[in-house]
Amino acid sequence: MKHFILTIPAVSALAATALLALALPETAAAAPKKILVVTATKGFRHSSIATAENILATMGERTGVFSVVDVVRGGVDGKDAAEVAEKMTLDKLSQVDAVIFANTTGELAIPDKDGFLRWIEAGHALIGMHSCSDTFHGHPAFIDMLGGEFLTHGAQVQVDAYNQDPTHPACKSLGPIYTVYDEIYEFKSFDRSKVHGLLTLDKHPQTLHPGDYAVAWCKDVGRGRVFYTSLGHREDVWTSAPYQKHVLGGISWALGLESGSGSPTDTANSLSAAEKAEGFKLLFNGKDLSGWKYRRDTGKRSWSAQNGMLVNTLGKDEHGTDIYTDETFRDFVVRGEYQVPPNSNSGLYLRGRHEIQIFDDGSKGGSAKGQNGDIYNVAACSLRASRKAGQWQEIEAHIIGNKISVTLNGVKVHQDVVCDHGTGSHLDDNVDQPGPILLQGDHGAVGFRNLRIKRL
Repeated sequence: MKHFILTIPAVSALAATALLALALPETAAAAPKKILVVTATKGFRHSSIATAENILATMGERTGVFSVVDVVRGGVDGKDAAEVAEKMTLDKLSQVDAVIFANTTGELAIPDKDGFLRWIEAGHALIGMHSCSDTFHGHPAFIDMLGGEFLTHGAQVQVDAYNQDPTHPACKSLGPIYTVYDEIYEFKSFDRSKVHGLLTLDKHPQTLHPGDYAVAWCKDVGRGRVFYTSLGHREDVWTSAPYQKHVLGGISWALGLESGSGSPTDTANSLSAAEKAEGFKLLFNGKDLSGWKYRRDTGKRSWSAQNGMLVNTLGKDEHGTDIYTDETFRDFVVRGEYQVPPNSNSGLYLRGRHEIQIFDDGSKGGSAKGQNGDIYNVAACSLRASRKAGQWQEIEAHIIGNKISVTLNGVKVHQDVVCDHGTGSHLDDNVDQPGPILLQGDHGAVGFRNLRIKRL
């Protein structure tokens, strides 16, 4: 291999300080792995690319984990396609251990795209940052290998990304929640069952509607590995210590230098050992709508299982459909968590007849007996215990005979409230007979998880 001088823009003092904070893996004493960094674009070119090139080269130098042997820039808007074609032949790829796509876009002039994928499967690594997923839209095999395809994004925003695998090298330094201000992508061609989740959102970054919004993931591909993080639009994200540790961990894992799972994440809901011993059973398995049916066959199929959540997804001015369990129950205790976005409205019906209101108390409207946690049209909560819209709320409800007790977010808000009639929109008037658990879906977006029940 020819030797050359790798030129990179000057790194800022902040970036240098952050890089000094990076922990060196135990493998740093070994010969560094060789990495080819690709920042070529045929479309939008991020202003942070120069910073990304510098950070990656400096990270390799300081940690000794890898060495950036070359950078493929490809010119502005792909005008220097010859550089990509020259530096990404299979012969050139055979001389490196991994390729990093740092904020690439568009259809790059790789001579043998299928051969490039086979090279990864044969035991090499692809590491992608941010708009890597906005690359090769016209090559479905690349999208399938990466695990997702850029669809759109809204305004830059601060988000709390949940750490799905705190033991993984890419996530072990981030804590349970990674708060970051960046441009947050939405994806298409993404299948949660095919990737190992690393960072995720449980709500839309702008609307806060519940749903699965992946942020970072990895996967095993044959004998090779893929690591992708959608973060990295902004220079200040690249120069931050948490992001650099996230990236370094992902690179180390993809190179096989640190252990961690690349197998698909199990999104199934589960019971604690104590709840199993008490006799609880799951109402929702976390993976599909088994055990549930729609109230109206002609209604919008608005419910779906998303990353362990049971989500009612509605567009503007859309109306969904209620769903209810196949099984019926008379006296029982039901537990679960729900998330209601701003200005939304739903309900949890006991026996399909008595509604515990689910409502954004921060919005306008709502009747005197129609706020969050109220037994709709029957009794207001004795104390207000609601959490803000977009936050998970914990609920436990007991019904024995015609008496209902409810605990919301650890606060007892109803104690033995007599409820001898349907509260509105109920299935029927047979209130003392067994009935299903019904989730209201015709009023607004809502998400549920960890729904479980015990007969009394």
